[in-house]
Amino acid sequence: MNSEKTRLSYTGFDQLPINGIWRHGKGSKVLHDLNPYNNDILVEIPHVNQEDVDEAYRGAARVQPTWAALLPGERAAVMRHAAQVMEARQEEVVQWLIQETGSTRIKATMEWGTVRAVLLEGATLPYLVEGRILPADILGKESRMYRKPVGVVGIISPWNWPMQLSARSAIPALAVGNAIVVKPASDTPVTGGLLLAKILEEAGLPAGVFSVVVGAGSEIGDAFVTHSIPRVISFTGSTSVGRNIARLAAEGPMLKRLELELGGNGPFVVLNDADLDAAVDAAVFGKFLHQGQTCMSVNRFIVDDGVHDAFLDRFVERVRKLKFGNPDEPDTMVGPIINESQFKGLCSRIKEAVSAGARKVVGEEAQGLVLPPHVFADVTNEMHVAQTESFGPIAPFIRVRGEEEALKIANDTDLGLAAAIFTRDVERGLRFAQRLESGMAHVNDQPVNDLPFNPFGGEKNSGVGRFNGVWAIAAFTTDQWISIQHEPRHYL
Repeated sequence: MNSEKTRLSYTGFDQLPINGIWRHGKGSKVLHDLNPYNNDILVEIPHVNQEDVDEAYRGAARVQPTWAALLPGERAAVMRHAAQVMEARQEEVVQWLIQETGSTRIKATMEWGTVRAVLLEGATLPYLVEGRILPADILGKESRMYRKPVGVVGIISPWNWPMQLSARSAIPALAVGNAIVVKPASDTPVTGGLLLAKILEEAGLPAGVFSVVVGAGSEIGDAFVTHSIPRVISFTGSTSVGRNIARLAAEGPMLKRLELELGGNGPFVVLNDADLDAAVDAAVFGKFLHQGQTCMSVNRFIVDDGVHDAFLDRFVERVRKLKFGNPDEPDTMVGPIINESQFKGLCSRIKEAVSAGARKVVGEEAQGLVLPPHVFADVTNEMHVAQTESFGPIAPFIRVRGEEEALKIANDTDLGLAAAIFTRDVERGLRFAQRLESGMAHVNDQPVNDLPFNPFGGEKNSGVGRFNGVWAIAAFTTDQWISIQHEPRHYL
C-alpha cells in the first residue's frame, strides 16, 4: 500500500461513484451537507435522478459476475487492504464523523473501530460460503446444493451511525461476491457512503462494484427499491419507512428479499438485587452515547420500587456532570442533534412529557442544536415519552413493583430491538431475558453493544432478518439445487 497516498486527505466528495466513474448526479437539486454543530457547509453535492439510479444498478449487474468469479483469497485481500487504509486514515475518518454527524469524539472513535472490525471480518467470509451434498433415494443420482451470491444488493443507510450501518451490510455482501449500490441518508452522504467508497477504491475494489447515489427519498426512493436488478434491499431506519419499503419490494416488477432493522423502544430493567453502581455506569453510557441517537439506545428505564430512588439519585448525579457541547473535545459526551427537524421534535416531546405529568429532574436550555440531557421521573408506560422512540438525550423513569410487572411493561410496546437487564443473579437475568420480546437482550450490560460481529436484528415492528457474521452469508447469498443423474434412469 502506498503510504504517501494515505497521508493525503480524500477530496472530490461533490462527485459520486456511479458505474465505475466519479461524476456529478444529473438531478436538478443540490444537497448542502451541513455540520450540525456550527452549521458550516461541508460539501455541496448535486442530486442524482432516476436515470442515475438505473445506471448504477445496471453497471453493478455488469461487473458483479467478474467480481464474484475472483478467488476467495482475492476478495479477502481487498477487505484486509481496506482495513489497513482505515488504520492509516483513522483521524480523517473520525473527523468526518464528528463534523458531518455531530458524533462526539468518543462515539466517532467507536464507529471507526467497528467499521475496521467489519472489514477484517469480511476477509474471513469468502471462505465460509459452502455448499452441501444431499442424500438422494434414486440410484445413480447425485443431489448438490450450491450457495452463490444474490447478484446486486441495494443498501439504504441512516444518519446516526452512517459508516457502520452501511458497512455492516455492504462489506459482507461484497465479500461473498455481490455488487452494491448504496443510498446514504441526506444528512450524511460522505460518512454514509462516499468515504467508504474511497477507502474500498484505494484498497483495490474493481470500479463499478460499489456505487453511491445521493438524493431525496421522495425523488429516488421508490425507484431505488422497485428497480428490477437488486435481489436484496437492506434498510436501517424508522419503522414507518421500513413498512413502506416492504410494500414497494412486494409490488415492484421483481420480488425482493429484505433485511430490515427498524426502530426500537429499548427497556433498561433494574431488578431489586442489581449492582447499582454497575447499572448506573451502563445506563448513562447506553442512554447518552451519541445524544441518544441510536436505535439500540435506552428508551425507558424500568426500575424496581425497592431500588428506584437510589438508582435515580445516582443516575442524576452522574448525568449532571456530563459535558455537552463541542463534539470534537475529547471529554464531551453529548453533542448536537443531527438537524433542526429532529431537534424540534425532541423539544415537543419534552413539553408533552411535562404536560402528561412527568416530573423533570434534569434538563437545561438548549445551545443551538445541542440539547442537554433531560431526565424525567414519575413516568407511566402509557405516556408518549415512553411509548415512542425518543432518539435523543431524554431519559424517562418508570417505577415498578416486582419482576413480573417489570417484564409486562418492558414487553408493552410494538417494538422489540434491544433490551438490558441488571441483576446480581445471572441465571435470574437469563430467565428474564428469554421472556423479553426483543431481538437482542443483554444481562448486566448496556444495549448499545459495541461488538461488530453479533446478529443484530429485532422482533415485532423492529425489523426482519439478522445482520453481520455468518448470518450475513445467508442474507446475501442464495441456494441453488442441482441434481446429476450419473446412470440411465428408467421412468416407466
